[in-house]
Amino acid sequence: MPHDFMPGLAGIPAAKSAISDVDGEKGILEYRGIRIEELCARSSFLETTYLLLFGKLPTQPELNRWVTDVTHHRRIKFRLVDLMKCLPDGHPMDALQAAVAALGMFYPGRNVSDPENNYWSAVRLVAKMPTLVAAWARLRRGDDYIPPRDDLAFADNFLYMLTEAPPHPLWSEIFDDCLILHAEHTMNASTFTGMVTASTLADPYTVVASAIGALKGPLHGGANEEVVQMLRDIGAVDRVRPFVKARIGAKQKLMGFGHRVYKVKDPRATILQALCIRLFHECGGSPLYDVALRVEEVADELLHGKAVHPNVDFYSGIVYDKMGMDVDLFTPVFAMARVSGWLAHWLEQLRENKLFRPDQIYAGEHDRPYVPIDRR
Repeated sequence: MPHDFMPGLAGIPAAKSAISDVDGEKGILEYRGIRIEELCARSSFLETTYLLLFGKLPTQPELNRWVTDVTHHRRIKFRLVDLMKCLPDGHPMDALQAAVAALGMFYPGRNVSDPENNYWSAVRLVAKMPTLVAAWARLRRGDDYIPPRDDLAFADNFLYMLTEAPPHPLWSEIFDDCLILHAEHTMNASTFTGMVTASTLADPYTVVASAIGALKGPLHGGANEEVVQMLRDIGAVDRVRPFVKARIGAKQKLMGFGHRVYKVKDPRATILQALCIRLFHECGGSPLYDVALRVEEVADELLHGKAVHPNVDFYSGIVYDKMGMDVDLFTPVFAMARVSGWLAHWLEQLRENKLFRPDQIYAGEHDRPYVPIDRR
C-alpha cells in the first residue's frame, strides 16, 4: 500500500494538545488560551509555568506553595558540581544535558504513574536548571559556583548566581518576561523529541535531557547565538545593506528571520523589541540593536511580500548580550524557560499515553547476495 512521504513530518499532526496555540496568519500565541502579551504584562514566569503545567492560573495559596517549593529546591548536590568540574571545556548545552540526565540518578522519578512523584520532579527541574546553567558558566572559568538565595525571586536569583551581585531591577523584570516568551511554543523539534521519549515512560529527567539535545541545534534553539554572531560580523549600520543583499542573492539564510508557522512578525519578537527599547533607554544603548534595526528594515525592503520576518531569536540574544551573558549561554537560558513547556507536554502525554512508533518508506535494495570478502 503506497504512503505519502513528508520529510521532517512537516505539517503532520502528531498529537492533540490543550497547552498552547499559534495563529501564524495573525501573529497570535496563546498559553492555555491566554495571549502571550497579557502574560508578559501581568504574570510572572513561575505563575506562567504553573499555568502551563496544571492548566489553570493558580489561586494565591496555590501560587504561594508553588513558588515556595521551587525556591526551596534550587540547590544542587555537591556531587553534581563535582561532575561538572570533571567535564571537558565545551558548549554549555552539553554540560546542561549531562547534568540534567545525572539529576535522575539523585532523585526518584522512574514511577511516572505517581502524580505526587511527578509534581516533585517538575519542581526540581524548574528549580535546578538555572542553578546548573549558572554553575557551569562560573566553573568553566575556574570560579566557584554561587549557591542560590531563597530571598531572591526566580529571575533575580539566576542573574545573581552568574555574578554574585544584585541585578538591576529592570534587568530582572525584563529577564522574567524573556523566560515567559520562551516557555512554550506548541509542537516543535525539542518538544516532539521529549514527547517521543516520554511515550516510552522514561523518567522526566531523561525526557528533558533528550529535549535539550534537540534544542541545541542551530536550526532550533541555537539560532539566537548565530544572530548575535551575525550582527557582530556586520559590525556597523552602513554595512548592513551590502551584507543582507549578498545573503539574499546567495540564497543564504538570514539568521533570526523566518518561521515555519508565522507568516507575519513573530509576536514574541515584537515584545522583545519593546523590551530592548526599555532596557536601552534606562541602561544605555547597544550597537548590536542599531545594526539589528537596520537589518530588519533592509530585509523587509528586499524580501517584501515573501512573509519572512524576525522571529523570537532575532532580539532575544541582544537583550542577553546587554546583560553581560556569554553568547553560548543564550541557548541554555532558552532551555531554562522551555523546560516548562516540555514538562507540560510530558504530563499531558502521560494522561493518554501511546508509544510513538512512526513508519518508514524503505528506499533500499532487495535480495542482494552476500559477497565474500576476498571478492569485494
